[in-house]
Amino acid sequence: MGGGVGIAEESAEAVRDGPPVELRLLGPLAVRRHGAAVALPASRKVRGLLAYLALASHPVGRSQLCELLWDGPSDPRGELRWCLSKIRGLVDDPGRPRLETVGDTVRLDLADGFVDAAEVALAAQQGIAAIAPERLRALAALFAGEFLDGLEIGRSPAFTGWLTAQRRRFRGCRIALLEHLAASAQDEVRLGHLEAWLELVPFDPRVHGLVLEELARRGRIREGEAHLAAAIRQFEAEGLDGTILRRAWQAARSRNDSTIRSPPAADASGGSPDDVALAVSRRASIAVMPFADPAAAGSHNGVADALAHDVTTRLAKLRSLFVIAQGTVFALRDRRIGAEDAGRMLDVDYVVSGFARRQDRRLTVTVELTEARSARIVWAEMFNQTLDDAFLVLDEIGNRIVAAIDSEIETIERNRAILRPPNSLDAWEAHHRGLWHMYRFTRDDNEQARHFFEIALRQDPNFARAHAGLSFTHFQSAFQGWAPRGPEIDRAFEAAGQSLVADDRDPTAHWAMGRALWLRGDHGRSIAELEQAVELSPNFAQGHYTLAFVHSQSGDPGTAIAASERSRRLSPFDPLLFGFLGARAMALVRLGRFDEAADWGMKAAARPNAHAHIRAIAAFSLALAGRPDEARIHAAAIRRALPHYRVADFLTAMQFAPEDQRLFRDAASRIGLD
Repeated sequence: MGGGVGIAEESAEAVRDGPPVELRLLGPLAVRRHGAAVALPASRKVRGLLAYLALASHPVGRSQLCELLWDGPSDPRGELRWCLSKIRGLVDDPGRPRLETVGDTVRLDLADGFVDAAEVALAAQQGIAAIAPERLRALAALFAGEFLDGLEIGRSPAFTGWLTAQRRRFRGCRIALLEHLAASAQDEVRLGHLEAWLELVPFDPRVHGLVLEELARRGRIREGEAHLAAAIRQFEAEGLDGTILRRAWQAARSRNDSTIRSPPAADASGGSPDDVALAVSRRASIAVMPFADPAAAGSHNGVADALAHDVTTRLAKLRSLFVIAQGTVFALRDRRIGAEDAGRMLDVDYVVSGFARRQDRRLTVTVELTEARSARIVWAEMFNQTLDDAFLVLDEIGNRIVAAIDSEIETIERNRAILRPPNSLDAWEAHHRGLWHMYRFTRDDNEQARHFFEIALRQDPNFARAHAGLSFTHFQSAFQGWAPRGPEIDRAFEAAGQSLVADDRDPTAHWAMGRALWLRGDHGRSIAELEQAVELSPNFAQGHYTLAFVHSQSGDPGTAIAASERSRRLSPFDPLLFGFLGARAMALVRLGRFDEAADWGMKAAARPNAHAHIRAIAAFSLALAGRPDEARIHAAAIRRALPHYRVADFLTAMQFAPEDQRLFRDAASRIGLD
């Protein structure tokens, strides 16, 4: 992305001179050199190419630029050279060339310049919610209109597609800026931000509600009534129901009219009963927009629609997210409402959008997960596969998309919860605070995790995943030997049972019960519960991993290896990745494939949160592979953390058959861990 000099207070001299090169893309294209406006070439392609290069994050190939702007001229490279010569005249200084051509690539170096769109894009990437109000105002002031306002290039479909995407992107950024400014501003300034926001999303009932609330708060009832009437006419003209606006106005009047009776008394937590109920039942919400297919005609796109439906269904099966129904988002697509606007209209936390294109025997899918409030893209991926079997390919891509979305949202929510004051957490946040501690795999963190899961359950006794998390902490205490094994096994089983009572369709509840049954030595029922977990949600990576874990010790080692690989493909950055790898290593030991086991064991031990049992898998596998020096390095690392650790601790935690136990005892005797 083009570099910027930042937004800061400038001296009078700096204001007069300005940066060496300044590009304004948020509105009509404008170029300034040392503070003075520069006349632009008449060619639209020169101007479009300048904007494209200003936002490119890396050098761009000439062939790509030709495809972007020319639809079959006789000499596209010749025209490209002419356009680049015009751009040099706009941006280069004597002794300071900014348009660089290396080999067959082109790059625009604006490290000493300023690009308004680059500033906004960087802020969105870093998170608009964390930006100070004064910088928010400066960023919002950069918008003088739509991105490259008035610049369209006929017969250039690739450029038109890029331009449309950028306009949608920066429009979303502008909305996010105005939303956060409105939240932090007061009086007329706040109302001004709300009105500017509403101009961009005239059919967003949430923004209308905020405007009505502000007018009611100030006692401007006549203006509120007029706004309501105009908005309802506008909604009805588009075939939309204006009832929600009437309700918003009635609620705003009730809250702000001193003649209305006092609101219901708050409970001990400080909120009204309705507020408390909302906090208890809150889950992160998500909308999966229909995937676009640039090659499809009309609004219905075959494979793209099927994939969006599949992702929506699989996310709903996770039971951890509030998923907007497919009919709602498809109706918004049919009204040509983009992903960012839809996210705000539906008032969701996250939006999934993307493209799916089938060409010959290949399917290319690009997916983005965006935080609706900040317009920040938190995850993006491209899948490109041969369509040997369309149903199998869609199934595999759908699983990987959903597993990645689930993992990314859980990470975001965990990190957000850890920054909140502990006494301010609702059930959802307390649960994720517990997960943050749980995945650190230390005794103290395990106790902290248990504490936060219990807080979540006091607020919401029917929170299935909090019960499952609590079960996991008791499992860890028994498995790691941090507390007397028998009582912790009973507590893990009891909490898993409560999770199933709360929601027996939640795969995490069956996962918790499968683990608890394994601790009890009931391997058959354990596997049945874990298979139920992955049947409910085929993309549940930790369910596949725990199947691998159980099979690696007392079941079929071949099944363990396949399940381990499945979990790793679904969630390659999972906090339990060390377990995915360690289970595979144990299965390979049982198969006598010691060299492979050693390699996978070392990968498991290299994970930053790997505990002593994982390091022991690496040490024993290396010893069995005839690599004692490497094995002793891992043994020494274990002893530094746990001076009294022995193979008996490892075998007590695991559940191997006698013949497999002998293998590990032999390995331990070779490296001094017997």
